[in-house]
Amino acid sequence: MPSPRPFHVMTKPTGAVCNLDCTYCFYLAKEELYPGSDFRMDDAVLEAYVTGLLAAHRGMDEVVVAFQGGEPTMMGLDFFKRSVELVEQLRRPHQRISYSIQTNGVLIDESWAGFFKENNVLVGVSVDGPRALHDAYRVDKRGEGSFDRVMAGYEHLRAADVDVNVLCTVNAANQDHPLDVYRFFRDEM
Repeated sequence: MPSPRPFHVMTKPTGAVCNLDCTYCFYLAKEELYPGSDFRMDDAVLEAYVTGLLAAHRGMDEVVVAFQGGEPTMMGLDFFKRSVELVEQLRRPHQRISYSIQTNGVLIDESWAGFFKENNVLVGVSVDGPRALHDAYRVDKRGEGSFDRVMAGYEHLRAADVDVNVLCTVNAANQDHPLDVYRFFRDEM
């Protein structure tokens, strides 16, 4: 029988719910498909997800536990602590676990950054470039730019020496400014 092949699954514990209202986001409209849902993964679903993910990786050395959204940090830090506890309880002794999360960074504070560092979580921060380019589309529910809050979250991650990468959405505002975007990421982030 052939060896199992590794694979990667990202879970969306908040579904389409986000604390921003990026004008190019197609995902936020998905909220309308499930009226009355609170879009929060409950503990039973989390346990079933972790159990299934680890079982599906039977015989593999590494398992990636990955979260994205909407905005996954809206689940709160206790949800992610519970996630790590479940993984530790259910993983096989030989399995190495890697964690990752994709976030807009707005809710990241010292507590989040400390948790990410302690658990070796790779944090992807969504940033579309310097302030003017980022704020063109990455706005909050009031239509105000999110750059300052995102960068404050990023600074907490940097201060805690968390492994960070950047997800940049190429859009009408930044598409003609690739060097500005690149230099911002290289020099500022």
